[in-house]
Amino acid sequence: QVQLVESGGGLVQPAGSLRLSCAASRSGIRPRAMGWYRQAPGKQRELVATITYGGRTTYEDSVKGRFTISGDIAKNTVTLQMNSLKPEDTAVYYCNLEYYNGVTYWGQGTQVTVSS
Repeated sequence: QVQLVESGGGLVQPAGSLRLSCAASRSGIRPRAMGWYRQAPGKQRELVATITYGGRTTYEDSVKGRFTISGDIAKNTVTLQMNSLKPEDTAVYYCNLEYYNGVTYWGQGTQVTVSS
């Protein structure tokens, strides 16, 4: 069993920045990718950004140019730098880890609230 521990959420004003971090409790098995998803009240969970072991990144359209994902996938760590935050970015953000065999793990979620 792998546990993902997230940190860095909180309350920030519009146009502000936050940095989310995630680390897995176990390393040694190489993941296919790690990433961040989010779920706003009344909405489905959606992909925010992912990064593969090879370093390829994917972003949801609304965060391109504002969010940056980085990480040391071999060490099972991933970070999401969020700049120019908007109220519509408010959601619970979940860290995700996927192995090559399709097994996926989720973090417990961290709240991000963008409000003045």
